[in-house]
Amino acid sequence: MQTFRFAPSPNGYLHLGHAFSALLNFDLAQGCGGRLLLRIEDIDRARARPEYEQAIYDDLAWLGLAWETPVRRQSEHFDDYARALERLDALGLLYACDCTRGAIAQAVAHRADWPRDPDGAPLYPGTCRSKTHGSAPGVLTQGGVALRLDMAKALARVDAPLWWREHEKGDVVADPSAWGDIILARKDTPSSYHVAVAVDDALQGVTDIVRGRDLFHATSMHRLLQTLLGLPAPRYRHHALVLDDAGDKLSKSRGSRRLRDLRAEGATPGDIRRLLNLPAAL
Repeated sequence: MQTFRFAPSPNGYLHLGHAFSALLNFDLAQGCGGRLLLRIEDIDRARARPEYEQAIYDDLAWLGLAWETPVRRQSEHFDDYARALERLDALGLLYACDCTRGAIAQAVAHRADWPRDPDGAPLYPGTCRSKTHGSAPGVLTQGGVALRLDMAKALARVDAPLWWREHEKGDVVADPSAWGDIILARKDTPSSYHVAVAVDDALQGVTDIVRGRDLFHATSMHRLLQTLLGLPAPRYRHHALVLDDAGDKLSKSRGSRRLRDLRAEGATPGDIRRLLNLPAAL
């Protein structure tokens, strides 16, 4: 059975961009007789708030969505992510890094052509790659700052090229090297988004991942982690983003109009579907 998921973070109130992704997942699941899961991605405990989580349930119920219970929360599965990191460490693919963002920026400041990752950050120059820190996961409990993936070693362990099946595009070749030696865990956040989402999707049996186009490049990292950890490869569909009047992506940090505000102004779920050019509910 096809299994879809909507996975918001409880660090603010949902806006129209969230509504589009949630409704699209719901409609696709309904259309094929599949399952819709709701996952609360609260791995960032410093920003997660119970009132935001409750608002997610309220907004989605108002939109007419139904999902399976119990709801999975990432904060309840740190042990699963730790086991994934231990497996990567056993393969010799992790190393501890105590470089700050400022130190990295300074190290590459003289290189105007220094490559950047898909999020725009300069690729890590490998300063800590040759240091000896002992067992990598244990470093985080011994004052270490972060764990990085040795990208060259990781790519040497997989058959090239990696790829994924993209809706209406067919097979897309993954390029995880674009992320360089990416951070997979920090002392204050025991798993990166990339590790957590790869593990969660496998444990929940997600077959179809429908999410925004802003996560297209992240899929390359997820395919690498899935392959290294022996996890299944879902199908993907990266949908267009909902933009504001200035052409920018809606976001919580930019103060985009919230669903709760639209509801208070008298909007109906049907109005939201029309705003998003989605068909009426089945």
